[in-house]
Amino acid sequence: MENYSTSREILTKLISFPSVSSDSNLPLVEWVESYLAGHGIASERVMSPCGTKAHLYAQTGPEIDGGVILSGHTDVVPVAGQAWTTDPWTLTERDGKLYGRGACDMKGFDALALLAMARASTRPLKRPLQLALSFDEEVGCAAVVDLVETMMGALPRAREVIVGEPTMMRVVTGHKGGLAYNVHVRGFEVHSSLLPYGVSAIMQAAKLIDWANQRNAENAARTPSELASPFDPAYTTLHVGRIEGGTAHNITAKDCRFLMEFRFVPGESPQDWARAIEAKAAELTAEMQKIHPDTGIDLNPGFALPALAPEKDGAAETLARRLTGDNGRHVVSYGTEGSQFQTRGYSTVVCGPGDIAQAHQPDEFLSLDQLATGEAFMDRLIDTLCA
Repeated sequence: MENYSTSREILTKLISFPSVSSDSNLPLVEWVESYLAGHGIASERVMSPCGTKAHLYAQTGPEIDGGVILSGHTDVVPVAGQAWTTDPWTLTERDGKLYGRGACDMKGFDALALLAMARASTRPLKRPLQLALSFDEEVGCAAVVDLVETMMGALPRAREVIVGEPTMMRVVTGHKGGLAYNVHVRGFEVHSSLLPYGVSAIMQAAKLIDWANQRNAENAARTPSELASPFDPAYTTLHVGRIEGGTAHNITAKDCRFLMEFRFVPGESPQDWARAIEAKAAELTAEMQKIHPDTGIDLNPGFALPALAPEKDGAAETLARRLTGDNGRHVVSYGTEGSQFQTRGYSTVVCGPGDIAQAHQPDEFLSLDQLATGEAFMDRLIDTLCA
């Protein structure tokens, strides 16, 4: 294998793999396996149920508890329909920026983590450095659970997890959780002139969506909790971004479909929100079935992601602050795989190169300055593991 001795060289290779979530990431995983093996580091796969994707984990250093996990994902969002001015699968430098799909979210961090593993393999580590690369982060952050739980049984227990989503190398200690339902409202068709004898799926859907509006207003009016107050907005939000249904303007709609999304703050229970929407759907279903028994509202769970809560005296926060010098209080409203580690007992922070505003955009980029800052962070981490 060619010797990839810089993070930029590794990033160039990672970008060349079009590892969109809908496609296989196995070519990228095979290359990572080869790269690590070239530095004497064994790695293991955790295969997807369909066999077309794989997580990867590895460790270098002593076989003892108390190490650090560098966590990244290998999948990226599609480029179709976006107006790119460069080839999204070829890393391109322009004006101090490196352009390519995933450069920011989050193959830049992956490249830094791989280089750190290689460099750490030649150093006298007192604590191990572990690598966790996942698939399907961009479609819900659920697949990583298999990776986390496999690592828990296969490797010494790490003490800190650093999830490298783009934060401009600031230390993020909390993020909102996510919950979604695919909603199917089943109506009963009649001519619109006979409205009382039919059930309009669209009009019933509007009642459930208005219920979401009411919850948003109530949440906004409530005094934020201590855990919620750093967020913007500082409360749980409910959202419907797309809706479809109906046959004609003069027929009560037989079907209506939409996705209801919750972004809930730490300290609130996703189970409570699930029970709330299920209760409202049951209430509306009972009203609808008074007119026709075949009507109702079906709720099919979509993604479910725990919130990441700031930890009191958290080991990962202490480590990341020492390595970055950042003492600010930072939280984000988007979700990460970090909460899947935290809910399984790992001390976790989010800290990585690049600006989240670049994620998923055409001409996505990572600045050379951020790549250099990330590389210096990794070098300090290795020094810390040797101390």
